[in-house]
Amino acid sequence: MNTLDRYLYRTVMLYTVMVMAVLLTLGGLFLFISQQGDIGTGDYGAGDAFLYTLLNLPQQVSELLPIGALIGALMGLGQLAAGSELVVTRASGVSVWRIAWPVGLAGVTLSLAMYAIGEYVAPPLAQFAKREKTTSKLADVSFAGTSSAWVKDGNLILRVQTGEVDQSFGGVSLFELEGANRLRSIKRADRISVADPGRWRMHDVATTTFGDDHVDSGVSKEVTVRSTINPDFLSLAATDPDLLTLAGLRSYIDHLRRNSLDPSVYEIGYWGRLARIFAVIIVTLLALPFVFGPLRTAGAGTRTVIGVMLGVVFFLILRTVENGGQLFGLNPVLVGWLPTAVLGLCTLAAIARTR
Repeated sequence: MNTLDRYLYRTVMLYTVMVMAVLLTLGGLFLFISQQGDIGTGDYGAGDAFLYTLLNLPQQVSELLPIGALIGALMGLGQLAAGSELVVTRASGVSVWRIAWPVGLAGVTLSLAMYAIGEYVAPPLAQFAKREKTTSKLADVSFAGTSSAWVKDGNLILRVQTGEVDQSFGGVSLFELEGANRLRSIKRADRISVADPGRWRMHDVATTTFGDDHVDSGVSKEVTVRSTINPDFLSLAATDPDLLTLAGLRSYIDHLRRNSLDPSVYEIGYWGRLARIFAVIIVTLLALPFVFGPLRTAGAGTRTVIGVMLGVVFFLILRTVENGGQLFGLNPVLVGWLPTAVLGLCTLAAIARTR
């Protein structure tokens, strides 16, 4: 890298870090405010809410980095354009594609950072925060190591899997006792949901019933169980694609396929996650056509507004395509990559037309 490359690279990175600091401050503030309704429930206090917010900041970094990279690139390159530094660079015979090289390299660095945070930092911290919050709110929940959470309600004992994020499959086991120490039945389900207050609906249930001298087993699509356990406990059994690593998503997809269950939601989440990592590179390059064109003489406020608008529009299109793909049963690879691929083609075409 020559001096110009380092200068452009450093400018994009510096402004992106500044923008991310602002976005994380706002995001953390909104998340902390959203916890106010839970403060005072059980042992969950203001300190717990602050810790919950702090532990979820890496997850917000992973989610906000594409928008932050776009705004940072627009502001950084826009500042250079407003000071005529890019104009002088172009007049010296440096092509737009040559300028795009260090800008794209900054995007690659940011995408690698997003991958590292999304794989190794955010999921375990977010899952830990979720578990600690549930434990504080529900005093009758106990944990077996890091693999299971247990709660007792009369003659029922409910166990949900809460293990390491990349091994969590949202499994649920319901043990029914008869008397003080006799096990009557065990129900195992892949999913559980709240049907009505005081009633749960277990999905894809395998039941084992213990008689005096025999054992019966069967499989049911759905079983309804009455219980007074707080529904917040069930959130521990939820497998959120956003809280899984890419390896965890692959494992869960294989798990669903082996059990003849529909993995489309998680396949879309997997390919969409990969596409968003590459989208960070694309959005940094997307700043070039704007700073050489309509935003060359615009102020920092205008560039920020444009960056936010572009980021929001891209996010809305992304969610619309993902939800529509799930609804109409479209190919998960196509659904996950389509918005990013279209944005990439538009960016390359815009750079090619830049003079």
